[in-house]
Amino acid sequence: MFLDIVTKAEAHLANELPFVIYRKPNETEVNAIFQNDATLRYVRDYSESGFVFAPFDTQKETVLIAASETLQAFDFDNCVTTTVQLPALKIHPQTKKHYLEKLKSAIGEIQKDHPKVVLSRRLEVSCTLSPFVLYKRLLAHYPTAFCYLWYHPKVGMWLGATPEILVQVENKQVMAMSLAGTQNKNTSELPVWGEKEIGEQALVTEYIAKALANSVVDLKISELESIPAGNLWHLRTKLSGTLQNTITDVIKALHPTPAVCGFPKEWAKNYIQDHEGYDREFYTGFLGELNLRLTKGRSSGQKNQEIGAYRSIKTVTRLYVNIRCMQLIDSKAFIYVGGGLTHDSIPELEWQETVAKSKTMLRILLDQN
Repeated sequence: MFLDIVTKAEAHLANELPFVIYRKPNETEVNAIFQNDATLRYVRDYSESGFVFAPFDTQKETVLIAASETLQAFDFDNCVTTTVQLPALKIHPQTKKHYLEKLKSAIGEIQKDHPKVVLSRRLEVSCTLSPFVLYKRLLAHYPTAFCYLWYHPKVGMWLGATPEILVQVENKQVMAMSLAGTQNKNTSELPVWGEKEIGEQALVTEYIAKALANSVVDLKISELESIPAGNLWHLRTKLSGTLQNTITDVIKALHPTPAVCGFPKEWAKNYIQDHEGYDREFYTGFLGELNLRLTKGRSSGQKNQEIGAYRSIKTVTRLYVNIRCMQLIDSKAFIYVGGGLTHDSIPELEWQETVAKSKTMLRILLDQN
């Protein structure tokens, strides 16, 4: 049962041992990976197996949680939640002023050869709730997102609900995603997109297609579509093909994408590090299953089984971009939000976009259920 996963994770946390709990988009199964020692392991060449957690900065190492034990629960269907009407978050005037100044400066730097940069900010909110309470709320609020709770005693604790795949590989079949453009989801009607959002989406799609060109054959690009993600709408394009090189080549070519960094990549990365004013750490990095032999439960009356009890059916890598996330430190929650800037960005609207994105995590902090 799901309670068994939580109980084991609570024991791991008390003993300062690494674990991750996660549920994939549009699925009901909740998975958990437990590492039975506190060793801080790093990925060498992506031939390893386990759960990876990579920072935004590609010069820093990717953490690997080894699968000493894996569990899967099928019974997280008893938690219902209501729509949370969030109170207006009190924002110090200087906070907004400082961010608007950064936005204006960045927009002034954007030129034809440097068409986009993504600037983010970090909110600090008091939080005394158990991380497991927060995670249950994530599962209830965001069934279409990749919802995770990740902990390593030598790194810290993060949780999030991301809608964005970096790359997925199943039996040599590759799928990547271009996700850009944001609007509030006020109604069920499809949004109307402006030139800024459509142009930004096209830039990201073109970048990913070129990044995959040397590693993937028979590349196919889907039609542009609007997708809901919590309280937001995004524009999405899927790219798929057959892997002919290693997953390492694909990851290095893709990360970080223009959706979370900018373009050209090196210029945007340097600009972010010089002007953003803080270390993103694992925000806009990536995380997920690496070379895991996945199984599918047999039809039986039991709702919870160890994954190892089933016959393996395929080896899968599924990596997600770490957006809509927060970091828990002591009695504080640090929420990370950002947006893509192009030459026609309007600072006030970009600020409002980060406010809208912050509600994904604020909702679970303020939910009273």
